[in-house]
Amino acid sequence: MEATRVGIKARRPWADPVLVAMAAVTVAAFPWFWFAGAPSAVVSSWVLQFGLDFLTAALAVRLSRATAGSRYARRFWRAVILAGASCTIGDGYQAVRVILNPQDKATSIVQTGFVVVGMSSVVLTMLAHPLGGSGRQRLRLWLDTATALTGIAVFLWYFSVATVLTTGDRPQRYAGAATCAVMLLIAFALLKFVMSGSAPFSRAPALLACIGLAGTGFGSTMVTTLTGTNDPRMTFLTQLVPCMLTTASLRFQEVLTVATGPAPASPARQSSRLPYVAVAVTQVLLVVVLLKLHADIRVWGVAVGTLVITTLVVGRQLAAFHDNERLLAERDRQREWFGSLVQHSSDVTLVVGGDGLIRYTSPASRRVLGVDPSRLTGTLLGTHALVEDRPRLDALFARLAAAPGVDVNAQLRMRHADGSLRWLDIVGADLSDNPSVDGIVLNARDITEARALQDELRHQATHDGLTGLGNRTLLDQKLRGTPAGDVLGILLVDLDGFKPINDERGHHAGDQVLVAVAHRLGVLAGAGGSAIRLGGDEFAVLLPGAALAAAESLATLITESLAEPIPLLGGPVQVGASVGAASGPAGDAEQLLREADAAMYRVKAERRSHAHAR
Repeated sequence: MEATRVGIKARRPWADPVLVAMAAVTVAAFPWFWFAGAPSAVVSSWVLQFGLDFLTAALAVRLSRATAGSRYARRFWRAVILAGASCTIGDGYQAVRVILNPQDKATSIVQTGFVVVGMSSVVLTMLAHPLGGSGRQRLRLWLDTATALTGIAVFLWYFSVATVLTTGDRPQRYAGAATCAVMLLIAFALLKFVMSGSAPFSRAPALLACIGLAGTGFGSTMVTTLTGTNDPRMTFLTQLVPCMLTTASLRFQEVLTVATGPAPASPARQSSRLPYVAVAVTQVLLVVVLLKLHADIRVWGVAVGTLVITTLVVGRQLAAFHDNERLLAERDRQREWFGSLVQHSSDVTLVVGGDGLIRYTSPASRRVLGVDPSRLTGTLLGTHALVEDRPRLDALFARLAAAPGVDVNAQLRMRHADGSLRWLDIVGADLSDNPSVDGIVLNARDITEARALQDELRHQATHDGLTGLGNRTLLDQKLRGTPAGDVLGILLVDLDGFKPINDERGHHAGDQVLVAVAHRLGVLAGAGGSAIRLGGDEFAVLLPGAALAAAESLATLITESLAEPIPLLGGPVQVGASVGAASGPAGDAEQLLREADAAMYRVKAERRSHAHAR
């Protein structure tokens, strides 16, 4: 909060010039009211009250601006503005009346009406303020409020209502009952406002305002009862001081707002000390009453026993509250520590119900998947996995159901918000039997880069670096991976005339020839077959499900294709190929390789014999 926004510098409250001036006026009022005559006291009292009302409205305007970002706070301070303005009009009217006629001590109905309207706006605003909490917490808040309200009612009864009801006439009785009801309503509204945990004022200014409001309600009656005097000058003082405290509480709040910012909203407290304060002061009042009644020793024995028992029970309860608050504080620290870990974790944590719906998503989903947690929560987990990988997810859940509480992992792909795919290593545990979890907990780590590196290394280990075809390692994997009873066709290809090209045109030209041969073999093998470079100028083609006739037919096509000239930078070259074919059960792969190799050498021998014959 900038100091210029509210027009004062942040300082200690007791050093604030406005509060110091108000304190000085209050101190000076004591000798003035005591030694001045009754007419002068009446005029001074109403003039001072008019000034306090105007100052209250001005301070409320400044506090409303300072808390513009809070809906309930601004609504409250606007109600205080209305109350201050309304009281200014009413008390100003009364001040003019007594200035013109100092002997007129009666309060006008105009003044009363404006004050009632102003105070009602504040009370209604506080009554409409949400209490907060839920369930048993709200029940505790209501019980605390009722306890404190009962204590206030006892004081009102003793110092005001009981006297009026026993000694006053009918109009006075009605007025006394109405006053009591209004004071209880104000007290209830204030208690609800404070216990909501979102009051727009700090604790110290609120306490000061409570003292002021209590003093305006029955301060003069209490002083009269305790001192036995009905001097009007004392009445003026006991009305002025509470009003001064109420207005000072607003300035106190403004100073704190500048120094520390607006009063932050906080959750409703688990326990309140206010009911025990009400119990204590009620017990003190009981002692005062017994002293005035000159009770005998038997009554005092009962009273002392009651006081001791009450004190012990309250002390025990306060000790329990202290322990509970310490445990709650420790729980909140652990929750904050755990929340901080989850907030900054690089792994996505999910809690999934038995129906597959995501119940909780950690903030890491923004970093890993580019998706806000709220968009994932409440959706089906399966809809976010790649369609091809959903069987893996189903298998993961099946294993989790078979072994509750045991960690199970799987790797699958999910789509990022930018459209790319992310590989996730998911470790899950079924904690449905744990009441605090009641679901399956999944921790997902992004392994996209590691998976890409792994795939690259695997590709390099199983493929030829020059031609891009599979190598002997891939051939062995495919042979082992084919079911033993399946029919498998195998072709072995050996280039003829490749060495002269290497010798005459260089290794670079030889590499170009190998790349061209690999391309032609890949095209002829098709999607169902696999072209393999065994090394040097030797190749193989695997044909799953191909009978011997089909394998020999493809061998003929390969021979014809590789006999076609291969264009090179220095001019085309021509190579031939000897292709041997074999077919049989995949379980006899070694035998098939030998048969294909033998067939290849037969073809090579036939080619040589034809060449010699020419």
